[in-house]
Amino acid sequence: MKSQQIYKANAHEDSILIARAQKGEDAAIEALLLCCEKRIYNTAFRYMGSEADAYDMAQESLIKIYKKLPTYRSDASFLSWAYRICVNTCLDELRKRKKTPVPTDYIENGAESGFSMPSPEKYAVSSENKETLQKAINALVEEQKSVIILRDINGLSYEEVAQCLDISIGTVKSRICRGRQKLREMLGAAADWNKS
Repeated sequence: MKSQQIYKANAHEDSILIARAQKGEDAAIEALLLCCEKRIYNTAFRYMGSEADAYDMAQESLIKIYKKLPTYRSDASFLSWAYRICVNTCLDELRKRKKTPVPTDYIENGAESGFSMPSPEKYAVSSENKETLQKAINALVEEQKSVIILRDINGLSYEEVAQCLDISIGTVKSRICRGRQKLREMLGAAADWNKS
């Protein structure tokens, strides 16, 4: 009960901050961007694969978030909305480059993924396993890679992933299922995915 009250208070404070930022209040804009800056950078890093590219994409995403702030509507969480801008920015850049790397050290704090394969950080103990995992994630089609990164790596809920990618929750679940199955197939020879 207490945690729900804290969450509601924080959500209320966030909505006040967003409203102030949308009115052009500089301190509120700065505070709002600072709140999501690290998550935006981490998401960009997972898509881009290098610190320099991630920094560039994070900066570009933050600029877009700032410019599009007046268009934000509270039907989605602010963070989901910001993630969507970042994901689209990264994907646009990757399409221009026609490459889609995922860094070998893409996870700092892995999310509980709720399926039988061990967490990527447990699997990626050796550099050989890291390389195998990176290749497997890079081999996923873009739709599967996006949901795996957002759900299993960033730890977003199914609803948040759906909001970020502007797809239904059912589509998110089916893409995650297919992506996880494809990872199991690709990594099956390298690890026993039924142990965790």
